[in-house]
Amino acid sequence: MPLHRDDPRSLGGYKLVDRLGAGGMGVVYRGRSRSGRDVAVKMVHAQYAQDAVFRARFRQEIEAVRKVSGAFTAPVVDADPEAVRPWMATQYVPGRSLAERLRDQGPLRGPELRRLALGLVEALRDIHRVGVVHRDLKPANVLMAEDGPRVIDFGISRAAENHTLTETGQMIGTPPFMSPEQLTDARTVGPASDVFSLGALLVYATTGRGPFDADSPYLTAYRVVHNEPRLDGVDEPLREILERCLAKKTAERPGLDELAGEFAAALPEPGPGEPPTVTLRKDPPDSTEPGPRAAGPVHTARSGRRRIRLLTATGTVGALALGLMTYLLFGPGHSDSGDASGSSRSVSSRWGTLPDGWRPWQTTLYGAAASGVRKPLEDGPGRAGYGELSCSMGEGSLYCGGSGTLPVRVDGRTGRIAWRSDSQPSGVAPEVYGSTILGLLDDVLLYRQGITGDERDEVAVVALDADSGERLWSRTLESDSSEGALVGGLLLIPHGDRVTARSPRDGAARWTATLPSGYGCEFHEVDGRPYAACADTRENSTDNVLVAVDPADGSTRRVEIPDVNGDILGALDGDLVLAEYADRDSSSVAETEYVNVLLVDPDTGTVRKKKLSGGPRGEAALAQGVLLFASSSGRMTAVSPETGKLLWETSTTLQQPGTPTADQQGRTVYVASASGRVAALDAREGTLLWESSPRAGQVVGVPFASKVFLDEGALVVLAPDGTVFGLDPAHPERRTASG
Repeated sequence: MPLHRDDPRSLGGYKLVDRLGAGGMGVVYRGRSRSGRDVAVKMVHAQYAQDAVFRARFRQEIEAVRKVSGAFTAPVVDADPEAVRPWMATQYVPGRSLAERLRDQGPLRGPELRRLALGLVEALRDIHRVGVVHRDLKPANVLMAEDGPRVIDFGISRAAENHTLTETGQMIGTPPFMSPEQLTDARTVGPASDVFSLGALLVYATTGRGPFDADSPYLTAYRVVHNEPRLDGVDEPLREILERCLAKKTAERPGLDELAGEFAAALPEPGPGEPPTVTLRKDPPDSTEPGPRAAGPVHTARSGRRRIRLLTATGTVGALALGLMTYLLFGPGHSDSGDASGSSRSVSSRWGTLPDGWRPWQTTLYGAAASGVRKPLEDGPGRAGYGELSCSMGEGSLYCGGSGTLPVRVDGRTGRIAWRSDSQPSGVAPEVYGSTILGLLDDVLLYRQGITGDERDEVAVVALDADSGERLWSRTLESDSSEGALVGGLLLIPHGDRVTARSPRDGAARWTATLPSGYGCEFHEVDGRPYAACADTRENSTDNVLVAVDPADGSTRRVEIPDVNGDILGALDGDLVLAEYADRDSSSVAETEYVNVLLVDPDTGTVRKKKLSGGPRGEAALAQGVLLFASSSGRMTAVSPETGKLLWETSTTLQQPGTPTADQQGRTVYVASASGRVAALDAREGTLLWESSPRAGQVVGVPFASKVFLDEGALVVLAPDGTVFGLDPAHPERRTASG
C-alpha cells in the first residue's frame, strides 16, 4: 500500500517505497538500499519509543534475529535500537502470510502442507540451536515464499535462560497458538512451547480452525490449558503426530528431529513439476528436545457464568489478561509488525468489489444520528431486556427497527447513522413501542408500527423517504392485522380473513381479497407473483392451504398442499421450497430439527418430497439453490433441495449462529454468531475459509440471531445487542481504513 502523508521517506539510509502493514507496536515498510536491495523495515510507534521496557524488548528482538540464520527465517541486515524511533531492517521476502493464504484459498493439502510442516521444523531448529525460543509462532508470522516458509517477528522471543521481561508482566501471545505454560507460568517456557504452537498452527493450516478455538479468547485460553485438542478433519497418520505435539506436559511432546522424520513419512512427496521438499539436516545427539507424550484430562466449559468460575479456579487470571491483550485488540492471526510479507495484499477473485468509498467501520444502532432523533438511545435489546431487531438491506444502507427501537438508517459504506425516525408518538414509552421493517421499494422504506399497552393498542403501517427519513404517509390498521409483506411491488397487509394491497408510494388501497377463514397466512413471492401460505389455527388441525394471488386485481386461486409442519424457505425454479420439522413440537424447542424437504409447484400443487440426510438442525435458509443449516453448536450443513442429499458438513467455533447467507455468485457462505464472530465457508466444498474475531459489545439473551447482509463486495453484520459493523471478506481482520 502507498506511504501515508506522515510516514518518513527514508530511515537509516533506506529509501521507503511502500507501506507493508501496521500493528499495535509499529509500522513495517518496504525499503530500498542505495545498491537497490529491498528490505523490510520495522519502525516502533512513537509512544513506545519512550518506554524503557519496550525498548529492551525491541533490542532483544534484534539480538534474537541476529543470532538466527537459516533457510527458513528472514535475517536482520541492519538496525538501530537506540534511535529516537528504533528500527530494524530484515531481508525482504516476497510472498503473503500463511494467514492470508488460508483466508483466500482455504486449508493446505498434499505437498504444500508437507513443505510448510518440514520448513517450519527446520526454522525452529535454527532458532532453538542458538538458544532462542520464538514464543509467537502463528499464521501471521509465517511468510509463504516460493521456496518455502519463512518465520518472522521475534518481538516476544527470548533466550531460553532469560526470564526477566516476562516476569515484569509483559506477557504476550495469541491464545489459539500459545502453549499451556505460556498461560500459566511464563518462566517455564522453553523449546517445547514452540512445538506446541507448531502443532496448533498445523491443525489450523489443515482444517481452517484451531484445536482450541472458542467464541471468547478467555475460553480459548482455558481450553489450551485444560481441554484435549479438537482434531476433526485431520487424517491419520498426521493426526497422531499433531496430538503428541499438543500434549499438556512439555516432556511428552516430540522433539524436532523426531518430527522431521514423522512429517516426511506422513505427508506426501511433491508430484512431477512441483517444487521439491527441503531435506532437513540432523543436529548433534546432545540436542535438548522434548520426548514422547501421553494424553491429559478432558474438561468442558459452556455457559458464560461457568466460564468465569473456571478461569478463577486456574489461578491464572492475571497472566491470561496480560497474555490476551494483543489478541483482544487485534484478533486471531494478527502480527504486531503488520504484514511484513514484502507484498501488498492481493484480493482473490472469490471476493467481490467493495462499494465506492467503503472503509471498515463499527457502530451501534443506538448511537447518535445525523438527523431526526439525534441523541443516542439509552435503552435497547440487551440493555433493558427488549425483544428482537428487524432489519433490511437496500440501496447501500441498513434499515433497522425493533422492540423499543425507532427506525434507523445506517450507511453501509461508513457506518454513519444517517437518521433515526421521530415517529414514536408523544407520551409512548419504549416498552410498549415497536417497529418492524417490511422492506424498501423505489426509495420508500415501509415499516409496521405497533403500540401495545394497558391504555393503547394501535397498529399502523408507515412509509418514510429512505434517503431523508421524512414521513411520506401512514395508515392505521385493524388491530388484528398481522405483520404484512412487500411482495410483487405491493404492500400486502392481512387482517382477519382478508388481505389488502396498498401502493408503497402513497398507501392507497388497490384491492382487497378474501383468505381462508380461520387460517393464519404469510406471503411469499415466486417469479414476481404473491402466494399466501396459510395454516389452520384451530387446535389439533394440520390443514395447510396455498393461495395464489393475482397482483393486478387480487383474484385468488386455492392450491391444496400436504399437511406438514415446517418453514417455507423460498423458491427454486418456480417451486416453493419447504423444510419439514422432525415432529410437531420441533419448532417450539431451542433448536429445530428438519426431516424432509418438499418442492411444491404453486400452480398445480404437485409435491416432490425428499428425506433430508443427517437430520440437520438450527437456523435454515435457501441460498443460491442450496439448503443451508446452522446449528447452535456452530456446525454448518449444506443439502441439495432437489435430492435431500448431504453436500457437506463443517464445524465452526461459532456459538448460537444466525441464519446463513451466500454471496450472489454462490461461491461463499457467511454466518455470524451471537458474539458477532463471522465465518466464511466455501459454498461448494464447505471448506472453512476464515473466522473473524468477535465484535459484539455483549452476548445478550434476546429472541434474535445475528445476521449477515451483502452490500456489493462488502458485508454488513448485525449482532443481537445492536452492534453493527462493515467487514471486507477478503481482509476480515481489518478494523481501520489503514488496516
